[in-house]
Amino acid sequence: MRGRISFAYPYIEISGLVLMIAGFAVRLSAAWALKGQFTHFVTVQAEDKLVQTGLYRSIRHPAYAGELITLLGIGLALGNWLSVLAIFGMPLLALLFRISVEEKVMLAHYGGEYLEYRSRTKRLIPGIY
Repeated sequence: MRGRISFAYPYIEISGLVLMIAGFAVRLSAAWALKGQFTHFVTVQAEDKLVQTGLYRSIRHPAYAGELITLLGIGLALGNWLSVLAIFGMPLLALLFRISVEEKVMLAHYGGEYLEYRSRTKRLIPGIY
């Protein structure tokens, strides 16, 4: 089969399942921290507060990080590099674009507070990106 991950075969699939569960937990935690501010649309209401607690203390987009971890897990659980590329790679590009849009909206709404928050946090991976 094309793209089959043959080295460490069963461990790759098990790792994928673990990543799926971990990613779901990260996304759920992010949604929990946002409470009523969590939406599927890039929008900020006048009464919204900039959340900087929980996972938001380290990264600005933990819900997207959780989604990407879950998708990576699905790709690995299928045991195929082509699956990883399709299931993780394409949504990664879309989410990177969405993050750029969202950050512009957040900066416009929160101004200096968001600049300060952005200066001490990373987008998706604590300490890296």
